[in-house]
Amino acid sequence: MSADFDLPDLKRRMQGAIATLKHELGGLRTGRASASLIEPVQVEAYGQTMPLNQVATISVPEARMLAVQVWDKGMVGAVDKAIRNANLGLSPTVEGQVLRIRIPELNEQRRKEMAKVAHKYAEDARVAVRHVRRDGLDALKKLLKDKEISEDEEKRREAEVQKATDQCVADVDAALVAKEKEIMQI
Repeated sequence: MSADFDLPDLKRRMQGAIATLKHELGGLRTGRASASLIEPVQVEAYGQTMPLNQVATISVPEARMLAVQVWDKGMVGAVDKAIRNANLGLSPTVEGQVLRIRIPELNEQRRKEMAKVAHKYAEDARVAVRHVRRDGLDALKKLLKDKEISEDEEKRREAEVQKATDQCVADVDAALVAKEKEIMQI
């Protein structure tokens, strides 16, 4: 048996695509407050650009509110500006070193746009999973061509790769359905 084909590694790579999808879906704005909504915001701080969570603590005190506790008093203006300029449609209220951000209700059109974005993320994840499957099948074909495995062994392993692929695509679909339900909930 050759080291060219590694089913656990293929499964790990497929799970990576699902993890990326869940992170992207977490950043999609629904009517509910979530720290992941503003985590990707980049702040100009100390002469460089850094993620918001490296200059402040993000919390969710209420269902429709985020609180950003800025660690350095001098950074409050930069954090406020970064959140306003992040094209998330959010307007923080500054109270000392805490920025309070009300999460507005989403209208029907905005909900549909969010659902479309969620579908795009899910399709990207499915494509990534299929790329991993293709890599695995190519490795098996090479092993067969080099006569390192039999045709029966190749078919058995192809079935294992397909089973892992089907499971991951089902996970992607389940994550999409859950997010869509959350987006459309009023």
